Amino acid sequence: MTQRLDGSRGDLLVYVASTRYDGPAGTDRHIADELSRITPVLYVDPPVSALTRLRNAELAQSWNLPPLEVLRPGLARLAPRVTPGMYRPGTHHLVPPLMRRAIRRAVDRLHSEPGTPVAALVSTRVENLLGAVPARRTLFYAADDLVAGADLLGIPRDRLVAQEAAVLRRAQAVAAVSSPLGERYTGMGYPATVVPTGCMPQAYAGVETAPVPEDTPLTRPVAGFVGYVNDRIDLGLLEAVADRGCTLLIVGAVAAGYQSQRFTALASRPNVHHVGPKAFSDLPGYLRVIDVGLTPYADTGFNRSSFPLKTLEYLAAGRDVVSTPLPANEWLGTDLITEAAGPVAYAEAVCQALNRPRTAEIAARRRAFAARHSWAHRAGALARLAFLPGATA
Repeated sequence: MTQRLDGSRGDLLVYVASTRYDGPAGTDRHIADELSRITPVLYVDPPVSALTRLRNAELAQSWNLPPLEVLRPGLARLAPRVTPGMYRPGTHHLVPPLMRRAIRRAVDRLHSEPGTPVAALVSTRVENLLGAVPARRTLFYAADDLVAGADLLGIPRDRLVAQEAAVLRRAQAVAAVSSPLGERYTGMGYPATVVPTGCMPQAYAGVETAPVPEDTPLTRPVAGFVGYVNDRIDLGLLEAVADRGCTLLIVGAVAAGYQSQRFTALASRPNVHHVGPKAFSDLPGYLRVIDVGLTPYADTGFNRSSFPLKTLEYLAAGRDVVSTPLPANEWLGTDLITEAAGPVAYAEAVCQALNRPRTAEIAARRRAFAARHSWAHRAGALARLAFLPGATA
């Protein structure tokens, strides 16, 4: 380590994440970054084994990183190594103790002070990790309804149900990313505070003057989807938009094996442009080109309990939004999001939105609304649940 982590052991917040810090910027990374402005944070990546790194090029990057690294004075990252078969019956139970040991050793390396509890331990994972180190406050933050997404994740539902129930019992406080998920936990006897995903308004402050990427379409106006193309997305809605002759820009990776022939056929159309995954810092240039942002989620229990990042990011860029009906939209409670269900209605809503002029007034309204839902506000809510000093956002 080339730097020292700020503060003492008693100031440290351990954040056990479900996504890699150096992966696509999502809820975990944004929340941890904002929390590190309040108190020092140890960000714990998902575990990786020697076998998974050989099968997954993305995870191989994690394996090649230093196990423990101070990224800046207020933030350190831990990449736990575990045994192969981390999700298989008979071996999955070995993962939590290995992760707890890795977290304990990392905290000891960052701050000696044996016996001193850390400020808080926040986990977005359902494994038994809240007891990794003594903490003044433990918090389970459910960023997804894992039980509803068992098939998508490829993990037995019964296992996730048992793990979820156990982590709810252990946590001193519970937060959920959406109202349906929070209501489910509250109904189980574990009152949950809703802490949705947010956005970074400042990242899109210069969207209108951002350099236009060379791989964007020339024909305007443009309907755009920014995000990961996988089973959560209703591909039929994107096809319906393209069927109407709209210019469609897709920015993001496609999950391996996800309806590959069908997506290839869509991306091959002359009015459809798929540019692949892009760095977060490059998104303003693509959103400059986009006139209407699309949130075409499939109607599943997993999606109904989710809170899409992209909707707020479109608004932060001053763009119109057409989304499928989601409880997340109800929670936001704004007329700035158009909802439509089914291919015909969705495509028609997109066409109407593309024909609406984007005035300075409506763009300012969208940005002002998104600013009230920043990651700083979301991190502030978690910090208050964790009883962190200075948590006033």
